[in-house]
Amino acid sequence: MLDLKRLRMLRELHLRGTLADVAAALQYSPSAVSQQLALLEKEAGAKLLRKVGRRVQLTPQAEILVAHTAEILETLERAEADLSASLSTVTGTVKLAVFQSAALALLPNMLTAMAQSYPEVRIEVVQREPETALYETWARDFDLVVAEQYPGHAAPLHPELDRATLTTDAIRLAVPNEGVAGGMSRLLTGPITGIQDTARLPWVMEPHGAASRHWAEQTCRQAGFEPDVRFETADLQAQIRLIESGNAVGLMPDLMWTGRPPALTLLDLPDLPRRTVFTSARLASRLRPAILACREILTQAAEGLSADTPAPTPHHITPIFGEPRIT
Repeated sequence: MLDLKRLRMLRELHLRGTLADVAAALQYSPSAVSQQLALLEKEAGAKLLRKVGRRVQLTPQAEILVAHTAEILETLERAEADLSASLSTVTGTVKLAVFQSAALALLPNMLTAMAQSYPEVRIEVVQREPETALYETWARDFDLVVAEQYPGHAAPLHPELDRATLTTDAIRLAVPNEGVAGGMSRLLTGPITGIQDTARLPWVMEPHGAASRHWAEQTCRQAGFEPDVRFETADLQAQIRLIESGNAVGLMPDLMWTGRPPALTLLDLPDLPRRTVFTSARLASRLRPAILACREILTQAAEGLSADTPAPTPHHITPIFGEPRIT
């Protein structure tokens, strides 16, 4: 009989590529993982791993076992979901991955409401970039993910994950307020009234590889220039401070202003682009009551955003070092 724990280790090796990464994901030592996989080879009666340089590679027989293991894990997840649904109380742990602006805007109200409505559900939250979080949810590191999709830039699709839209928010050009003296003041030759006026200014963006970075670069190129990216950080609050202090310009989603008025100037972009925020869960576990409860409360939190904190509108916009523009 093949041991399910060892089969899962083999599947993890298929997903993650190295014994060290498997060990980190499953909280074992690399030597323990190697020993367990050696025992699995004996149980299977076939060679499952071969060395290629310093790494190990799965044999065709191992690939067969990995495919069946995925089916077994899905069946077990559906069984757990059905069992949980048969109980009168919603219980269990939900591991949630969420990106920064959604965490700031949605999590406080969501966690409070969950504690009140579903006190026996434990929620564990980790901040992750959406592309990574979607993959890790598919790989069973998380149960639920809050992710984002930028206009014309599809988020990664994993066939075992579903997708449900939470909300959309506008993306705007963020520049320092009028009169703010900062490192870029000497580069200004007139008022900033739109993205075309930022061609010579320093930009702050997220690191390469993030969907937001690719979208921001494309937006600048469509405006006719290559952005001068002097600052890179995935921390949007750090980006905001650089802009507020007059040292950079950037693109900001409206979710960042939930519960706080912006201390900078926001300008509409051409075509008024909007970002989509959505949740994803594995198809096999999406009907687990604790996951359904989290999605229900997240939806309520998203619906309450517009009532609690109106999004910035063009009426609030004053170009830096220029006359007020009301549209």
